[in-house]
Amino acid sequence: MEMSLSFLVLLGMNLQRDTIERRVFTIGHSNHAEPAFVGLLRQHQIDVVADVRSQPYAKYATHFNADQIKPALAEAGVQYVFLGRELGGRPAAAEFYDAEGHVRYDCVAESAAFLEGIERLETGIGKFRVVLMCSEENPAECHRNLLVGRVLGGRGVEVSHIRGDGRLQSQADLDRESGAGDDRQKLLFQELEEQPWRSTRSVLPKPAPPSSLES
Repeated sequence: MEMSLSFLVLLGMNLQRDTIERRVFTIGHSNHAEPAFVGLLRQHQIDVVADVRSQPYAKYATHFNADQIKPALAEAGVQYVFLGRELGGRPAAAEFYDAEGHVRYDCVAESAAFLEGIERLETGIGKFRVVLMCSEENPAECHRNLLVGRVLGGRGVEVSHIRGDGRLQSQADLDRESGAGDDRQKLLFQELEEQPWRSTRSVLPKPAPPSSLES
């Protein structure tokens, strides 16, 4: 019996998916116009956008709010998945912050919710070309690289960064550009555990200064 054309097409798609390498991409939406952002995804043949913003909203580039970007991506043939609750860079619980307001990535990486998100990503990466989306264009300062990408890299997943100009940057090139490689050389004979694994800046709102009217 001859196989139908539709079955052969599906079979070909499944074979193609089965050969996808263990690789994840990252991207920052920055202030891109929607067509330019979609163009970057198409350039790198992205199938799924995994939104890892804790809050899926953009203060200025409001077309990246979840309720707007999801249908826009669907129209372009790209799936949208929100993973900010599991993999966001600003968790709600106070236990994930140090006294200076930095996010303690070491604590986040061991949490049940984060590990569940990582497992979902690894499952998706095995079937589709997935990109982690946050807001910052430069991944060197973003938790999608410093936290999520680091954990995935430790699990044998190749991490590649889509930059705003369309170029694809490897993790090694990003480390060299940001000086992270030099830092690791300086720490070669030191205890890496002594270095705090946390966000590069405090992300908690600073308390308002006392009012001059207060006694």
